[in-house]
Amino acid sequence: MIQGFKDFISKGNVMDLAVAVIIGAAFGKVIDALVGSVIMPAIAMLVGTPNFDDWLVFGSVKIGVFLTAVVNFLLIAAAVYFCIVMPMNKMIERRNRKLGIEPEDEAVDPQIQLLTEIRDALNGTARGSAGDHVAR
Repeated sequence: MIQGFKDFISKGNVMDLAVAVIIGAAFGKVIDALVGSVIMPAIAMLVGTPNFDDWLVFGSVKIGVFLTAVVNFLLIAAAVYFCIVMPMNKMIERRNRKLGIEPEDEAVDPQIQLLTEIRDALNGTARGSAGDHVAR
């Protein structure tokens, strides 16, 4: 029983996941600092407040808190995309061009390909035998 657990823990997938969680947590702090110290103050200059928590409060319904969470999510997503994903994609593209690697065409899912062939076969059969029907 213990050996099975050791084997499970020492597999690459579990270790990769552990490293990803640790790096993700550390990177989350970087993104939080970017949003909290740079982006939200810039919004505060435009709107006048760094958050919308006290905006649109109807009794115990606080729409502003939800709006702040949505804005934070969008800002974090944009920061991750423009600061990490886009530069990484450009770097990979440049490296591939330098190495002469051509971008691969996306492979068609075999199920989609089969369904397309079936549809085309049925369409061909339906068109070819359109006048062969006899009314009874």
